[in-house]
Amino acid sequence: MPALSPYFAGIPLNKSSFSSLSLKPELFENLESLGFTEMTPIQQESLPSVLAGRDVIAQGQTGSGKTVAFGLGLLEKLNVKRFRIQSLVLCPTRELADQVAKEIRRLARTTHNIKVLTLCGGMPFGPQVGSLEHGAHIIVGTPGRVEEHVRKGTLKLENVETLVLDEADRMLDMGFQEALDKILDYVPESRQTLLFSATFPDQIKRIATRVMVDPLMVKVESTHTHDSIEQQFYKVEDYEHRLEALNLLLKRFAPESTVVFCNMKRDVDDVADYLASEGFSALALHGDLEQRQRDQVLVRFANKSASILVATDVAARGLDIDSLDAVINFQLSRDPEVHVHRIGRTGRAGNKGLAISLFEEKESHRVAQMPLDIDPISDPTPLPDIKFLDETPVKPPMATIQIDGGKKQKVRPGDIVGALTGGQGISGDDIGKIQMFDNSAYVAVKKSAAKQALAKLSEGKLKGRSFRVRQIRG
Repeated sequence: MPALSPYFAGIPLNKSSFSSLSLKPELFENLESLGFTEMTPIQQESLPSVLAGRDVIAQGQTGSGKTVAFGLGLLEKLNVKRFRIQSLVLCPTRELADQVAKEIRRLARTTHNIKVLTLCGGMPFGPQVGSLEHGAHIIVGTPGRVEEHVRKGTLKLENVETLVLDEADRMLDMGFQEALDKILDYVPESRQTLLFSATFPDQIKRIATRVMVDPLMVKVESTHTHDSIEQQFYKVEDYEHRLEALNLLLKRFAPESTVVFCNMKRDVDDVADYLASEGFSALALHGDLEQRQRDQVLVRFANKSASILVATDVAARGLDIDSLDAVINFQLSRDPEVHVHRIGRTGRAGNKGLAISLFEEKESHRVAQMPLDIDPISDPTPLPDIKFLDETPVKPPMATIQIDGGKKQKVRPGDIVGALTGGQGISGDDIGKIQMFDNSAYVAVKKSAAKQALAKLSEGKLKGRSFRVRQIRG
């Protein structure tokens, strides 16, 4: 058993407790303050080997706790006094990279002077160069932008001791193989490599064989049970019937927050447009959106000012949604493991979840490949009565207000709350999520308070300045 931190001296150990690990005292102190005591299965299986410096391949679904698993490994090894890039974390999307960087900073908050820098596409290149000139300990980024910095000489990787490939399967799905190969040419061979993936296709196996040394393979099955996720399969006749069934099911079950999965970008747009025409609050998310559009879509769905997100698998990676009532597979995934990954986004943290899948007769072979205790092919769930089409679609409870001032203008969430509630302002209970970006901020308010909130922010000032303010619609 690893040596016990002095911070936990005298406390009985068990192998599922963080106290069983050999970590710096400040990391233990922070874990306790965050309320982290028991490890998740993927942490329990991978962390001892990660901390021992071994290469690890870990397969687990979203929400399994993998970021903490590799984040603690990076921070335990890191030497703050050595101001060099010691760890590189690659993620498929900017959203996931931002989420990972935020979690690493949270894990490191009792360790002073650690600098974590994000390098992602869709953001200006110049300011990133300036940040790199000031140095960093940990880089979190997307392969395309990291490769560009390496190629142009603005990013040096010769001191990297740990390389993490997070959501590796989606990086390949998104066409990052070439960029990954180029980055690997610049990272020292004598390093630790950690590979985290929801699925483990042949491409991942080939990469692992080429870039890893005697890796430990950890596979954690989905922790979701039939008690937390109810799976239902409905048989449809054709594409038009599929659309009508989707409409019917959304009105029958009336989930407040739903992700609808499609396999192709064009279907995402078609389905989102159809749902909007039927009165639903539906947004499309796919790879053709500009970064500003992606940000707005994700903000609105996460803060409950849009009820439905229609997305491809690749675009939906890295979604950080606290409570998702339902997942609907408008089209079945071609990969059974991806199906499990999709439905694993609902029914989390002890909440009940609903997973609905639509399939045609010709897709029965895909259903047959899925790990199910039910037999949807011979016994599909009957569609609800057609009368439900007359029901009014669920409306989101919140509205989103955009402020054209953000982190770079020194605007903080507290400033926004103060401006909204000061004087004859709205109640603090009417304010939802506040999300900050470099040059903008988004605040969710209850729809009933939106008009008043917009007026308060438009007429008032933040940091002594007036910013353009508007409600995002459509």
